[in-house]
Amino acid sequence: MTWPIGYLITVTILAWCTFFACVAPRRPNLLAKSSWLFGMIVNEVPFLAAYFLIASTALAASEGDLRSAPGRVAAVFAAVVLAGLVVIAWRGIRSDRAVARALNKGLGTDWRDRVQVPLRRHRPWLRILLAPFWQRRPDVQRIRDIAYGDAGRRNLLDVYRRRDAPSNAPVLIYFHGGGFTTGRKSHEARPLLTWLASRGWVCISANYRLRPEVDYPEHQIDAKKVIAWVREHADSYGMDPARLFVSGSSAGANLAGLCAFTPNAPEFQPGFEEVDTAVTGAILLYGYYGRYFGEAPDEPGSVLQPQGHFTGRTPPLFIAHGTSDGWGTVEAARHVAELTRASGRNTVVYAELPGGQHSFDVFHSPRFEAVVDGVEAFTAWVLAQDRSAVVGGQA
Repeated sequence: MTWPIGYLITVTILAWCTFFACVAPRRPNLLAKSSWLFGMIVNEVPFLAAYFLIASTALAASEGDLRSAPGRVAAVFAAVVLAGLVVIAWRGIRSDRAVARALNKGLGTDWRDRVQVPLRRHRPWLRILLAPFWQRRPDVQRIRDIAYGDAGRRNLLDVYRRRDAPSNAPVLIYFHGGGFTTGRKSHEARPLLTWLASRGWVCISANYRLRPEVDYPEHQIDAKKVIAWVREHADSYGMDPARLFVSGSSAGANLAGLCAFTPNAPEFQPGFEEVDTAVTGAILLYGYYGRYFGEAPDEPGSVLQPQGHFTGRTPPLFIAHGTSDGWGTVEAARHVAELTRASGRNTVVYAELPGGQHSFDVFHSPRFEAVVDGVEAFTAWVLAQDRSAVVGGQA
């Protein structure tokens, strides 16, 4: 009896990753981290896994490997895995519904009538299906490794802008994730940065100092320094600092949230207290709002997380979080959204993405492209409002 070893190994590996993407257990902690480690790629680009599975099955059939009993069992197992991939893909495709509901709830059902720029009508399916890893756009220029502070490579930023160098452009600052211990400016959210840049924005992705070299609040001070750099160099790069959004993923969302909640706070601006660090809005992607290295930020009055600085008024917020996130819990993101909505004075768009894991912004996936559309709609809506009512969240 012939055992199709190669085919069995292929199906087993894909089954393992598909299980963690599809089921995504969030407890206990080891399984939660396994869900992210083994399931994240399949969860965002299940099409590629399906292509590989189908091609492997076709190859095994052409070589006669499916004639044996083990081969037939493996083929049945492959069919089950393919069904799981279909479920994963369907959840990602339907993310646009969650984003649409969030926009309607946060901005009002008439929000489209108040947007002054054309929005993308369809997700880029050719890129999603065939080139989800390709991050460049021919019309976008990336200016690398500009210093905004004196901490070497940890104080460098990249500027993304259209090659025709638009002037007076709205600005998006992005902070990477990594739990304040790792990460770099060129990894996450590239589909968002390059898309907005192609639409006439200037987008900035920045490194910041990490543990163990520094601790709280040095990361937060670096985030404020990036805003100060934009204020100082706006003319040189065609930026309009009066239309400035901050964004981030995971720990970067934590930084973006703190920037939004602490405009002009001197404790985060040592040596540049006079710089205006108020922002027009914030985009928080799968943010981490839990304990800070053993501390308890959820205690009343804690200042170790953005929500500890909430005073009842914020600039508009767009929050997106996956229901299957094993690192930053969806319950914590939900709490931040509910907290900032409670006063009835803040604009909050909260999109809860079915099946979404941590790091959903790395690829051109159906889920993240739906979020990109939501961010573009949100920022267009904010910019269409009376500017004096939204900059820095001040009425």
